[in-house]
Amino acid sequence: MKKEKYELLAPAGNFEKIRYALEFGADAVYAGVPDFSLRARVKGFDEKSILEAIDFVHKKKKRIYLTANIFAHNGHLEGLKKHLKIYKNHLPDAFIVSDIGVMEVIRKSYPKVEIHLSTQANTTNFEAVKFWKKYGVSRVILARELSLEEIRGIHEKVPQMELEYFVHGAMCMAYSGRCFLSAWQVGRSSNLGDCAQNCRWGYALVEEKRPGEYIPVEQDNFGTYLLNSKDLCLVEYLDELKEAGITSFKIEGRAKSVSYLAQAVKSYRVALDIKPNDKNKKQKIRKIKKDLVEIVNRGYTTGFLFGKCKEKGQEPRFSHLEEKYEFVGEVLSFDIKKFLVKIRVHNALCVKDKIQVLQPKGENFFCKISAIYDDKTLEKLESAHGGQDRQVYIKINKKPQVMSILRREK
Repeated sequence: MKKEKYELLAPAGNFEKIRYALEFGADAVYAGVPDFSLRARVKGFDEKSILEAIDFVHKKKKRIYLTANIFAHNGHLEGLKKHLKIYKNHLPDAFIVSDIGVMEVIRKSYPKVEIHLSTQANTTNFEAVKFWKKYGVSRVILARELSLEEIRGIHEKVPQMELEYFVHGAMCMAYSGRCFLSAWQVGRSSNLGDCAQNCRWGYALVEEKRPGEYIPVEQDNFGTYLLNSKDLCLVEYLDELKEAGITSFKIEGRAKSVSYLAQAVKSYRVALDIKPNDKNKKQKIRKIKKDLVEIVNRGYTTGFLFGKCKEKGQEPRFSHLEEKYEFVGEVLSFDIKKFLVKIRVHNALCVKDKIQVLQPKGENFFCKISAIYDDKTLEKLESAHGGQDRQVYIKINKKPQVMSILRREK
């Protein structure tokens, strides 16, 4: 399958998120089944649905990469061998792997399948990239801890290797996820995909002989979030990353909502597609950054891209910032004769609510709901509530694109 020069790679925690990621502009998605992925608690796929997802993505002429990036123990290998058999007639475009033993098992099953080296492998220098190239890896997902100059240096030394880099999403307070807090405190290993995100918890200091006497360390009533890393946001520096040799731009967030995914993917799609000589480029990027600030985040950082952080990397004051908008629905269809929009309801909405319509393509817009109708009886309703796949018709003054996300300001 022919690859574009630059790829926008989006997370897909379930089948619905695959549909939205592709509709809002992703060139490729990454997904995985819980047993072998570093998202053990994201149970959006089983063996049947992951095969359906592969077929769906390929029919769309897009790419899908499967994560098998746990650090495997002996007991995982037989299960992995058995699991791999299901892909015989449904091969993904690549497997994302961190463990060389897992690589060997995949190679024995599918010698010609592409292997992408996971960021968990901590690739931070060109000699390591050379080694993985000799070993047959076709792409390296570089460690987040690399600077722009280091990325450029790797590309100059190994120009044939595809390089992928995270440009948006959660950062780990440990080195590329090599963290033992979760295993130590609650018995859940982050390196087996079961991180409890203990670094996001509130903490308070106490002297061991004075239990209950808390020492203030920039704390609120719930403690201080002293390990809580800000989120990565590099939307302003995509050209620099292109020039340094990055060809795949990756968004983190398999556990995030469809609304979050739609906005993040659309923002980076628009940013990647801006022409280098566009006179309004800075203004467009500022607008994109504003849109990204309005989705849930922990404050933004450029991480290690410029060596030392341009801003503090941790956010000790709070665990996260809430989204500006509440996800209230998604557009299923449009009845042109009655000018009614059929939607799936996610949160309560009422007649006269002002909503934002986040569209897959083109400009978003605001409008008011002038009427709500039952989807079966067409009985007029004053409000509608989410849950159990609730669907209704709403009347607004403009036609939205199918799969648009409906949001209401909180």
